[in-house]
Amino acid sequence: MNVAKGFLFAGVHAGIKPQRKDLALVFSPTPCSAAACQTVNKAKAAPVIDAERRLPAAGIHAVLINSGNANALTGPAGVEDVAAVTAATAKQLGLEGGVLMASTGVIGVKLPREKILAALPKLSQSLAAAPETAAEAIITTDTRMKLASRTVRTGGKTVTLSAIAKGSGMIAPQMATVIAVIVTDAAITPPMLHQALQGAMSNSFNALTVDGDMSTNDAVFALANGLAKNAPITDPGPDYAAFCKALDSLCVELAREVAADGEGATKLLEVEVKHAPSDAIARDVAKSIAGSPLVKAAIFGCDPNWGRVLATVGARAGSQGWALEPGQAKVTIQDLTVFDKKPVLTEPERLRARMREPQVHVDVDLRAGKSSATSWGCDLSYDYVKINADYTSLIRPAADGSVEKDDRLTNYSPKFKVTLITQALGYISRFSSKRCVLKVGRQMLAKDSLMQAFCEDVALLKSVGMVPIVVHGEAPGNEAQDAKLRELLVNASTNAGLVSLIHRNGATAVGISGHDGALLKARGPSPAADGFQLGTITEVKTELLEMFLAKGYVPVIAPVGMAQDGSQVPLDGDAVAAEVAAALGANKLVYLTGRAGVTEKDELLRQVSTSQLEAKLGTGTFTANIEGKSRGALTALQKGVEAVHVIDARVPHSLIAELFTEDGVGTLVTRG
Repeated sequence: MNVAKGFLFAGVHAGIKPQRKDLALVFSPTPCSAAACQTVNKAKAAPVIDAERRLPAAGIHAVLINSGNANALTGPAGVEDVAAVTAATAKQLGLEGGVLMASTGVIGVKLPREKILAALPKLSQSLAAAPETAAEAIITTDTRMKLASRTVRTGGKTVTLSAIAKGSGMIAPQMATVIAVIVTDAAITPPMLHQALQGAMSNSFNALTVDGDMSTNDAVFALANGLAKNAPITDPGPDYAAFCKALDSLCVELAREVAADGEGATKLLEVEVKHAPSDAIARDVAKSIAGSPLVKAAIFGCDPNWGRVLATVGARAGSQGWALEPGQAKVTIQDLTVFDKKPVLTEPERLRARMREPQVHVDVDLRAGKSSATSWGCDLSYDYVKINADYTSLIRPAADGSVEKDDRLTNYSPKFKVTLITQALGYISRFSSKRCVLKVGRQMLAKDSLMQAFCEDVALLKSVGMVPIVVHGEAPGNEAQDAKLRELLVNASTNAGLVSLIHRNGATAVGISGHDGALLKARGPSPAADGFQLGTITEVKTELLEMFLAKGYVPVIAPVGMAQDGSQVPLDGDAVAAEVAAALGANKLVYLTGRAGVTEKDELLRQVSTSQLEAKLGTGTFTANIEGKSRGALTALQKGVEAVHVIDARVPHSLIAELFTEDGVGTLVTRG
């Protein structure tokens, strides 16, 4: 993740929650322009009230965020607590002021002020130019951290925008949602920053709905310290437009991340409404469909129930008096038409298979105008009810404002938990000291949150005794891929980014190119199917890798080989992973890709033999990407690797779910 110049982050456990980090700080020693978009809920939390009257403004340095306690509906004492805590934070940082606050957690409980004050020295001492600890400290019912970054040229300089966010439930915005802190090293005035942030809301956070409930604490902050030294953005113009485009894109990514991580969610739901009479109607209809409990439940059950979609359109049109006729619309789900002025669902089983994907797209063409809008939500699962039924019944507020969670097995299904734990322990024991090569490509490398989850998994595998080896890169023949993207996937910055994240998650990694020490000998390059020049691996010299493995390092390998004349040769990442796995005698090779696994007619093949795979190659059954991974799997298995897994890179922690559960989540390829 790219981090804006001059910003530092920290996250610690202050004792608000029983164990996890619960206090975060985002800090710039250089004063910032600052702006915020916050909840319009009349039951505003105390930190929202405080920030509303102070922003937009210059001279802001920091945002302090606590989780576990919302400090909402706590009366004047809650506002006093915010003032005391922000003043103490400023003093700890050597400032006279300029600190904002945000809170998230249980409503109606006094802020544990003394615990926060006691944790400030440790928090300030932990500051570093790495946002992960802060991103971890702000989450509540989230299952994962949410991070994103962008770079853009403006005012003659390269400007970076970085962000952390939290959000999983109580997501139904009208102005803003969740808690997010966006930092940038751009030079921009507070009014222009505020205008840009407000403009970014409508097509991102305000197009988001998880459960129809608006939080008391929603806030999106933006801080800009100007250290990029760009010509200051003071008025609308090309530089402002470029900045806004990057900010919009960043916010859309975070909004999608929140929707995908909705409480109990198993799928991200994207609803696109086209040809509506106005922008307002398009946004309303899109959010109404994405927020419909019946639509959400159908998505969870992989039920292509277009009737619920059009019923929602009709309900909004009727209640609002809009000139819309649902019967004239066209509805597609996962790019398959299900209704076009009449029912036209011809392949229900194929569509159900497509709906098992982690992302489901619903497209509604109203044929009533020129406006369009997109909204994001998630499915409605059994776990949503469980999470929210237990939220306060399992949480016991203490007198000091901290919380305890009564999360004993007796409050859940012991059979369910014991089954999972027993399965996992069995696999952990079986895989101890086993080598596993992990191949990642653009689906994971292009998204900060997926990179973070993957590196957490790598560190976890290492901690339970497995021996992971990472290969990054991309196979030829992928859609919309150009030389610049390929360069990104094999270059040193990608390598260094993975190494850094693995380090931050507790394992020790080392980044190497196949060119280093002639690790990967190659010939070529030779023309690939799409014209990109790739070489062919002729030998894997394992001595260097064995040395790193013996010292406990996780090797992170870029797919670049050494030709006979010593020059660099770009290589197919899938082929590199297969050859490295075979040369090291790995027990497993795992390909993380942008599909559920190996699929045939959109149906996941949970297990496939080498003979079955060979019979399907070259028949048009698979995409070019899966063809490449299939050939890599065959090579690895023929050369002694015990098993190959092809799993979905778009699902966080799919690696753990595949390796440590009985059924797995992707495709297992075996000899036979």
